[in-house]
Amino acid sequence: MKRIVLFSQKSCSNCKDAQQYMASKGYSYRLVDISSPKGRKEFNSTGARSVPVLRVGDQVLIGWNMTKFEKALKSKD
Repeated sequence: MKRIVLFSQKSCSNCKDAQQYMASKGYSYRLVDISSPKGRKEFNSTGARSVPVLRVGDQVLIGWNMTKFEKALKSKD
């Protein structure tokens, strides 16, 4: 299973959707709150400007899209 990292903020509804989806599928992931200085620094390294951002293996997905997420999870990168 690829390593999954979700960059999010408490006020982000799409971030909550991504969390609920991954929980329903039993995927384990690391949640990074970009409100914290350490989380913000890690988030900035993705090059994204808004959340949610998912890092799936070596791929970075900007925005929550279940189909793209599943495709990234299954791809061999």
